[in-house]
Amino acid sequence: MGLFDKLKKIITKKNEEVKTEEKQEEVEIYDKGLEKTRKEFVSQLNILGIKYNKVTEEYYEELENLLIMADIGVNTVMKFMDLIRKRVKEESITDTNVLKEIIVDELFIIYVNNESLSDKIKMAEEGPTVLLFVGVNGVGKTTTIGKLAYKYKEMGKKVMLIAGDTFRAGAVAQLEEWAKKTDTLFYGKDNIDPAGVIYDGLVKAKEEKVDIVLVDTAGRLQNKVNLMKELEKINKVIDRIIPGAPQETLLIIDATTGQNGILQAKAFKEIVNITGIVLTKLDGTAKGGIVLAIKEEVNIPVKFIGLGEGMKDLQTFDIENYIYGLFKDMV
Repeated sequence: MGLFDKLKKIITKKNEEVKTEEKQEEVEIYDKGLEKTRKEFVSQLNILGIKYNKVTEEYYEELENLLIMADIGVNTVMKFMDLIRKRVKEESITDTNVLKEIIVDELFIIYVNNESLSDKIKMAEEGPTVLLFVGVNGVGKTTTIGKLAYKYKEMGKKVMLIAGDTFRAGAVAQLEEWAKKTDTLFYGKDNIDPAGVIYDGLVKAKEEKVDIVLVDTAGRLQNKVNLMKELEKINKVIDRIIPGAPQETLLIIDATTGQNGILQAKAFKEIVNITGIVLTKLDGTAKGGIVLAIKEEVNIPVKFIGLGEGMKDLQTFDIENYIYGLFKDMV
């Protein structure tokens, strides 16, 4: 069965799921959050099929531009176009409507075929699970931590926030405000060594028998050497207090920054072991293809996506919901 047939099955399944209250809210968040990309990308793909009923060089050129505009990434698009041309030749395809199905097929082979990438958060077998957050300033790191605190609190977990961004004005107070808002524990102090704050916070987390600890860090990337040393020190401290932690190091990327976000991912990957991406503000861009670009160019799984400003709009990444939100109008 081709992926386009799987897509049809997924969309049929999701349409059934939205009839049940349990899944309705989650599917609707994806549907609404990916609306801009769906309207731009899928609508343009449909228009392209009307403009050209035969596969021509002009069609290829416009398709290439469309994919680049969706922020799938130039390198990924070039490889993708080679695959499309190859399949067109091998399968003697002339009809653009048939090719449209193959385009969806190949796009999701990019993401779906690598089963080793897990979007699940690794949890500690015993003691607190520690999630360390990194990312440049302004990408929504503190807000993401707050929304995750809410998500885990709603699941019945005992949560603590630790403010490791100790030197940025207002950063500690901002995270403390999120702790109050989500009724979770908090530890932080201004203007002192981040590793020291994290050490004391983790000691307190163990005493309080916390389930999940969310640790904020500074968002500086200008001096990679200093940041690398700071993160190395933080990681050693975390492992000393809770062996095997952090279970995840999550990089926050603002989807609206497009390819700049990919560059940030590559830069952070050089200095720390990133285990997952949190993609914020995906609802604010028509370039939702960045999900595919991250997977193809950085090879790190997307673990959460931000699809709105509400507390519940930070969603665990689900490839089926993503496919549905993006391509439901095509079937």
